[in-house]
Order: sequence, then structure tokens, then C-alpha cells
Amino acid sequence: MTKFRYAIEIGGAYTKIYVNDMGYALCEPTLVSAEATADGYQITAIGQDAKDMIGKTNDSTEVFSPISNGKIMNYEYLKQMLIGFFAKVDFRKNIDSVIVLINCGITEHDRENYLNLMHEIGFKEVELVPTALCALYGAGKNISSTKANLIVNIGGANTDIAVVNLNSIIKGATLGLGGKAVDVAIANTIAQNDGVVIGLVTSEQLKREVGSLYQNDTLNMEVTGVDIETKVPRTYIISASDIALVLKPFFDEVIRSVDVTLASLAPEITHDIINSGVIFTGGMSNVSGLEDYFKRNLKYPFKIVEDAESVAIMGAGKLLNDDRLLKKIVENT
Repeated sequence: MTKFRYAIEIGGAYTKIYVNDMGYALCEPTLVSAEATADGYQITAIGQDAKDMIGKTNDSTEVFSPISNGKIMNYEYLKQMLIGFFAKVDFRKNIDSVIVLINCGITEHDRENYLNLMHEIGFKEVELVPTALCALYGAGKNISSTKANLIVNIGGANTDIAVVNLNSIIKGATLGLGGKAVDVAIANTIAQNDGVVIGLVTSEQLKREVGSLYQNDTLNMEVTGVDIETKVPRTYIISASDIALVLKPFFDEVIRSVDVTLASLAPEITHDIINSGVIFTGGMSNVSGLEDYFKRNLKYPFKIVEDAESVAIMGAGKLLNDDRLLKKIVENT
């Protein structure tokens, strides 16, 4: 089997790259900034540079993600963004090969798009591997075992729920639940309840710094937005209880999806999962107080893995040095 040098996770919020001889080499927002010109839109920034421009551009410049819910929405912009990212990590055109992490619910059309995209960028060989398998492998689970594991990977745009054994997904689904939806919901809730408009960058900051599911958490943060009535800047204090109004329904839906998945499985598989516990990974698994919330509301044993945000790309990095396991996964995908 071809020796693969790169692994890439093109997430709804961040794109991550692992290089076999460099390690975890890049993590940047999956964003492009493009400006309208006489010749059409031209890219002005990618990644973190594009994110820094959110809310600060003129009317002719747009900052956006070229993918949505795992689907390529802007093929050429995504290609240019990835070319820029790979240029930062010593990519060798027509020499190197890559593993691309994909969602459980990806269509055959989307698979072809990703394969074509990577070949156009210049990769010699391309393989698609489910994110859920990489996350389980990165978490130290034996994905070759006959015993089943249930993983819930809560990412930036999607949540993958997958039942895994024998190097394959025996039941999987991708839900439109992710951290970006939470950011939007935080901004909408603050606008509706408090009459203050804030940007999505501020919403994300609130989620990361004040977001908490602990009961009676006293965390708070001062933000500046625009008063809906007066249209003038207004400084406002947002508390953890304000953010919990958004977080609780989000995680309640995750819990409901886990319940539905387990109820659909054969008793022998359910037995395996109950014994090993539901595995939670992905950036949204880092929310403060989530373990406490799951203890109070999830009916099953569970584990939130350490370094949940990067465990999938780290698992893919391990696969780069395990040709035999990678071959088995590819054969079953």
C-alpha cells in the first residue's frame, strides 16, 4: 500500500493537518475572505487571517466557509484555501499522498468531490477515512475488535454518531448539530432576550470562555454590541446562565440522538456499548460542566476523551504509520 504522508480533517470550524515527519502541523479556521473585483471575486485571505477580518470588511468583501455540513459548497475557493494551507507544511506536489477524514453520512457524489479536489491539488494518492474511526483510534480504542463501540464526535458543523467494530462503521449518521450552530444561537438569544446584537466571533468567545453547564455557575463576561433600538454601541454583561439557555437544548438533542441510536441496535451490540461506555469527542465535548450534565441526564455510561478537539486528527496521524490497519479500514469504507 502507498505510504501516506499527510492526513487532513476539513472541519466545519477548523481545518487540521498532520504530517508524518512533522506531527500535528496546522490548525486554522476553515474560512476564506474574498473581494469583489471587475474579474469576479478574488481571495484576499484564508484561515486565521480571514477570521480576523470578520465584521471588519467593506461591503465588497465577504468572509465565508467553502464547506457546509461536510459538503463542498465552493469548490474553487476550498481548493485555493487548501493549497495555501499545504504550502505551510512542506507539501510536495505529485509526490505526497493524503488521508482525508470524512463524515459518516457523506454521499457518493461528495466522496468523488473530495477525491477530485485532492488530486487537483497535486496529491499522488488519496484515501477517504471516516472521522469517527480516526477519533476512536486516537482515543486508544481497539477498532479491530469484535466488540462494538459507540462514538459521538461533536464538531464545528456536524455531529457524527457511529457504532464501530471490525475496522468499520456498522451504523452511522451525521447530524446537523455543531459548534457553529451554537454560536449563531447564542447571538440570536442575546438579541431576542437583551436587545443587543453581537457578532459571531464574540459568540464563539462567549461559548469558549463563559459557556458552562454547571448548575449555578457564576462566570460572566463583558461584551460590546449594538443596541437594537438605539443603534448605538452598548456594553453588556453575559453570564454563564445566559449561555446555558442555548447549551442545554443542544446537548439534550445529542442525548436524544444517542437514545435513538442505542434503541435501534441488536441487544448484543448494545451490551458491548453499555460495558465500554459511549465515547464523546470533538470540540464541543470540551464545554465546561458537560461531564456533570451527562451524569444527570444521560442514561448510559460514557467517557469524554482528553484532548477531544484534536483526537481525530491525531488518530489519523497514527494511521499514517499503520499500513495494515489503514488498508483494512479502506477496504471496509
